[in-house]
Amino acid sequence: QVQLLESGGGLVQAGGSLRLSCAASGSILSCVTMAWYRQAPGSQRELVAKIMGLGRGITTYADSVKGRFTISRAGNTVYLQMNALKPGDTAVYYCNCAATWGQGTQVTVSS
Repeated sequence: QVQLLESGGGLVQAGGSLRLSCAASGSILSCVTMAWYRQAPGSQRELVAKIMGLGRGITTYADSVKGRFTISRAGNTVYLQMNALKPGDTAVYYCNCAATWGQGTQVTVSS
């Protein structure tokens, strides 16, 4: 069984940056692919970024965050560097590995 622990959310002004972290523990061999999702109030959960494979991996991004967000991993931890944040990025961000989800971390971007 995998456990995911997220950190790094907070309140930031538009144009600012945040870095989210997700530390995986337990049966981490199932976490070759890891991803970040987000869910805004009244909206469905959506994929933000995914990294497939160990090391640098193969990354994919939602069109809305391309060029602003970067997903990376170091060992059992996956990061999401978020730059040039917009109010539309406000959401709860969730780390995902297979069927396991983190508890979520709130990101709020003020205008």
